[in-house]
Amino acid sequence: MSKLTIPQEEIMSSGHLACQGCAGALAMRYMLKVFGKKTMLAVPACCWSVIDGPWPYSAVSVPLFHTAFETAAITASGLKAGLVAQGINDVNVVAWAGDGGTFDIGFQAISGAAERNDDILYVVYDNEAYMNTGIQRSSATPYGAWTTTTPANHPKDRPKKDLVEIIAAHRVPFVATASVAYPEDLIKKFEKAKNTKGFKLIHIFAPCPTGWKMAPELSIESARLAVQTRVFPVYEVENGVHYKLNINVKNPKPVGEYLKIQGRFRHLKEDDYKVIQENVDREWELLMRKVETFK
Repeated sequence: MSKLTIPQEEIMSSGHLACQGCAGALAMRYMLKVFGKKTMLAVPACCWSVIDGPWPYSAVSVPLFHTAFETAAITASGLKAGLVAQGINDVNVVAWAGDGGTFDIGFQAISGAAERNDDILYVVYDNEAYMNTGIQRSSATPYGAWTTTTPANHPKDRPKKDLVEIIAAHRVPFVATASVAYPEDLIKKFEKAKNTKGFKLIHIFAPCPTGWKMAPELSIESARLAVQTRVFPVYEVENGVHYKLNINVKNPKPVGEYLKIQGRFRHLKEDDYKVIQENVDREWELLMRKVETFK
């Protein structure tokens, strides 16, 4: 019998309000398995402010503070400071937010917490749009994607913001990408973050079947294809300079296999696929240079 690599204890309960196939809900489940009941969550306006359940009910079984859209990071920093002031040092504080509250609205607070090296974990479950408020474009939305504010005749024409590189530039102890399709890697990164003092950020690729216009059962497949096509590289950076590739995709699948299962890319033509493929190849090459430099 093989050794179990994922903790068996379930902290998150059933009865939450996530859509079918929600990868953001699965990501929370994995995080709580590692961080346990001695955890406090700061959650801004996002899907998870609904998923958790209506007051006084909660699916996470740990203290959860609903915060303003832009304040997840600073609320988490304040919670940690308050605990330390009371001599409580064994409680984990996690800011948990979507891409809208991270890449855009909450970015200033994240940068401040990173610059101060506050001892918190910031997790962004990235479904690449403002899903909770109607599938609007965010700066995490990829090139060519449909949203309600970038319709098919005017899709997004700018690349996705490179959050990990921006946070790594703050020289924080640990920043990483992860995918719900690779839970063992995700669990290891949560464990590393839990045992690392200072500011940590984990960027989790979390498909949204509703916003991506695909069947719920394709959620994990799309998350896996994003990695296998190199659309979403899985890697980590320590202290802003030491790069490590966690999943080396030596024989990548064409990006079309990832794009074609999602309705948000249905309007794209073969020429668009070519542009996206070229962008993916270029970004992978740049990442590999950094990885090779610090082997």
